[in-house]
Amino acid sequence: MTNLLLFFALPVATIILAVVLEQILDSPILVAATAFAIYLIVTFAAFDESFLIFALIYTILAYIAAVIARIIKCLIRRSDNSCLNPCTNGEENDNTSNLNNGCGCNNRSIPSFSNMQNRRRRM
Repeated sequence: MTNLLLFFALPVATIILAVVLEQILDSPILVAATAFAIYLIVTFAAFDESFLIFALIYTILAYIAAVIARIIKCLIRRSDNSCLNPCTNGEENDNTSNLNNGCGCNNRSIPSFSNMQNRRRRM
């Protein structure tokens, strides 16, 4: 039972949680740090010190899953399909217009109220 938990249930839960946290936090390093903090608490609350090795492995797994989720999110944002990328509105995807309307992978700032009003007018 313990082997099933260590080698299947916790890694799958780590991957799912890392993808969800990547969507919320938008930072793979924060996802890995959060996973490490959670597993560190679990190490000393439910297991013994030998689980610390698994905690480090699960942290690395969370970081890799978060990076892959971020890459997929960037690829979806850059695609020309207007169903997947609402920022293009069916137009050609050029980087200059995407920088102005808050689209793109590298834009982490919260859009201002005037930018949101401009987007609504275009729709």
